[in-house]
Amino acid sequence: MQPAPRNKTLRLDQEESQSLASRLLHLNGPAPFDSIENRTINQDLFEILDWLPTGFADLLFLDPPYNLTKSFGETTFAARSMDQYAKWLDSWLPKILSTIKPTASVYICGDWRSSPAIHQIAAKHLQIRNRITWEREKGRGATANWKSASEDIFFCTASEQYTFNLDAVKITRRVIAPYKDSNGKPKDWVETTTGGERRTHPSNLWTDLTVPFWSMPENTEHPTQKPEKLLAKIILASTNPGDVVFDPFLGSGTTSATARKLGRRFVGVEADANYCCLAEKRLELALTDKRIQGYENGIFRDRNSSAL
Repeated sequence: MQPAPRNKTLRLDQEESQSLASRLLHLNGPAPFDSIENRTINQDLFEILDWLPTGFADLLFLDPPYNLTKSFGETTFAARSMDQYAKWLDSWLPKILSTIKPTASVYICGDWRSSPAIHQIAAKHLQIRNRITWEREKGRGATANWKSASEDIFFCTASEQYTFNLDAVKITRRVIAPYKDSNGKPKDWVETTTGGERRTHPSNLWTDLTVPFWSMPENTEHPTQKPEKLLAKIILASTNPGDVVFDPFLGSGTTSATARKLGRRFVGVEADANYCCLAEKRLELALTDKRIQGYENGIFRDRNSSAL
């Protein structure tokens, strides 16, 4: 079936998948960093965890399966008790932390079911700085409960020394009450052709994100794809150009593609070959198209204010 004319969802035909699959990396033993730099590793993380190099990542972005039963390509994660989920996290988190630098930041994604366990285990091994809550405006309504429309991201660091580029992630908002000083000049805002704008400090409540959907060119058929704009906020805040971003639950490649667009190096691990090929396609496109929806000329805009 042919997609609708405005449907920009990224898909691969068989010939393209075979070509992209030849780029994927498979480890057979311990790997030096230069062998995995800017590569997509197509293997189960837990089979290669001991083969990854130590101390290479400036930013670790963790988006593991949440504590619910869900299929990811050929893999299915089964929901379990909170204690069991916490034990599962604790079985691999200390090992994956060996890949980061002492100055690294770690972001761990979850929802209301998994967040208590994430907080418990992250606090054992990292310094928790904050909990970001972002509005996920898509989702099914509930008939006997509140609709789940938010997710959490725990911002952690390995030590007291870490990167946080405040100016890179300030939010530009429309001025609702344009206050002027005694000389009639704008106070803490600038006049524009549409009224006025103010650059404000970013908070831990993110309401300006759009979950990828069919008319967005970053969209894929991955069931839990994060927006490139979300990764852009994290990468710009917690890394500098040339730093290394590591995502061991890569999915369809949002982290790697966004890192490339922003001039960072990257490493991604993903068990599903089809998602890996989508990641490679997105990396290829990112060589020439650096656009990130909602982020333009160093400015983060409100949700849906700038569509590609």
